[in-house]
Amino acid sequence: MAQRPAKDHWTQEAYSTSASFVPKLATTVLQWLDPQPDDIVLDLGCGDGVLTTKLRESCASATGLDASASMITAAKKTYGARAGLSWHVQDCRYLDRWINFQKEGYTKVFSNAALHWILRDPSTRDAVLQNVFHILKPGGTFAFEMGGQGNVAEVHAALIAAVAHQGISIEDARQLCPWFFPSEALMKQMLEKVGFTVQKMELEYRPTQLTADEDGGIQGWVRLMGAQFLEGLDSSAKSETVVKEVCEVLKTVISHEEDGSMYLGYVRLRVLATKPT
Repeated sequence: MAQRPAKDHWTQEAYSTSASFVPKLATTVLQWLDPQPDDIVLDLGCGDGVLTTKLRESCASATGLDASASMITAAKKTYGARAGLSWHVQDCRYLDRWINFQKEGYTKVFSNAALHWILRDPSTRDAVLQNVFHILKPGGTFAFEMGGQGNVAEVHAALIAAVAHQGISIEDARQLCPWFFPSEALMKQMLEKVGFTVQKMELEYRPTQLTADEDGGIQGWVRLMGAQFLEGLDSSAKSETVVKEVCEVLKTVISHEEDGSMYLGYVRLRVLATKPT
């Protein structure tokens, strides 16, 4: 089954309702980036701009790129008038097509919770990292956090099974997955292949509590993060059946009996790499 072009299903409201915890958990990777007053920083997959704006507080300028027009619109609306901040709609799989692409233009490149989407397509995976390498000044830093091997395994498996139950083969259901969760060894290999020196890397198992909003929780998470699974089905009724099945299957798996809170098994791959001088 060929993958369909991804729709822009992101909105600031949906993200806040179902995934507001994501930018709040970026403390470590921000420390690894260590932005300085003279740094020129590029944020890949900036979303609604919360972390890009935080970076700007410590550096000379920060530029946010995201493939979602609605998220960039939200970033501009909330933060756009601030000096030293700029926002652009750009599919980061094709960074070299960006009108402002220039070699050795940035001292640091940052990404949080975005590369497992950006690197999903095997045909553009190496080019993404090559373009990041080229856009960095010699001695520049690339710091990022993304889903690693085994990330959200319970919901990943439940989604594949639920989609297959709607008459799609297991292999085709796998192809609908929008994520790439590499191991430490594979990511190190990929980075070194394009010329980076990996300074440090860690894989952290970090069970993460889902939001308690009425439209959030596991249902909201599946609708937002698993949207491409649902879009692969040929009717809204089938999509709703998949959402219901995933929620029912995982209800006792991810719930804490003492208070009903729900946690997903997030596994975060955190990396600091540099471009040789």
